[in-house]
Amino acid sequence: MKQILTKAIFALAAVSATSAIAGTRWDMATPYVDATHHTQNIRQFAEDINSSTSGDFEIVVHAGASLIKHKEISRAVRTGQVPMGEMFIGILGNSDPVFKLDNLPFLATNFEQAKSLYLASKPAIEKKLDSEGMMLLFSVPWPPQGIYSKGPVDSIEDLKGAKMRAYSSTLSRLAVLLDASPTTVQTVEIPQAFSTGIIDMMMTSPTTGVSSQSWDYVKHYTDVQAWIPKNMVVVNKRAFKRLDDASQKALLDAAKVAEDRGWTMAEQETVTKTQALADNGMTVSAPSAQLTQSLQDIGKVMAQEWSTEAGDDGAMILKAYQP
Repeated sequence: MKQILTKAIFALAAVSATSAIAGTRWDMATPYVDATHHTQNIRQFAEDINSSTSGDFEIVVHAGASLIKHKEISRAVRTGQVPMGEMFIGILGNSDPVFKLDNLPFLATNFEQAKSLYLASKPAIEKKLDSEGMMLLFSVPWPPQGIYSKGPVDSIEDLKGAKMRAYSSTLSRLAVLLDASPTTVQTVEIPQAFSTGIIDMMMTSPTTGVSSQSWDYVKHYTDVQAWIPKNMVVVNKRAFKRLDDASQKALLDAAKVAEDRGWTMAEQETVTKTQALADNGMTVSAPSAQLTQSLQDIGKVMAQEWSTEAGDDGAMILKAYQP
């Protein structure tokens, strides 16, 4: 009996020692592949945490929706299936209007304005996430959204009747206001959708234009900078509270650095990928004054519609926003 008890004590000690050595290990779900600046930034974020804690806190990044599908990441973090995840803010638009703001066109059309809009909406986003058991760690933008078309777009008349790709309710509404026909097409389906005539125009970033080799099916890119959508990285609040003080600090410190780094990367990505469109034979042009004014007028209509839907929160955000 004494020998059995001694072995049990040694076994328990060994398990404790192994746990101490292993530290804390978190799985993180992200829907984007390693080639995107978002995933590259997140991998550096994970390395920063690992380094600052001497390996006691490890973040394992599962990219390309390999762990959880994009639409399910929010629920997975909320329920504690995974402690942390990244998602496109606009994908949550149906759950609360505050998340639709991120895809509102012609409200913030450069990175400075996008940062101001983000800071104005951040308290409302944090409040909503908090009510669902999550907290915001950081947010990083995509490049601005431009118009991909087969022919030149000099005025809003050139968009009427187009079969326009849509990937959110906000973009579908924009298509309707443009007198275009919205069609839901996921990123991976873009080449086939163009080649089969399902769509003949889209608004998306230079990043998506390059990754989908848009020059194979359209020849014009009009850099209207319609909006600058963002991703956000969120954490389960209970999981965060279970971390020791040192790990919490490491996580928050790395998040701040990742946000600053990510915004810089997005600006660099915009320049690089826009040039890549031109290098592959596309005509890259700035919008005409007439087109810009017409699009801004539509943006005002959509902002008013959004403010009505969002109620007091919407009014407060638009009041706080200083473009």
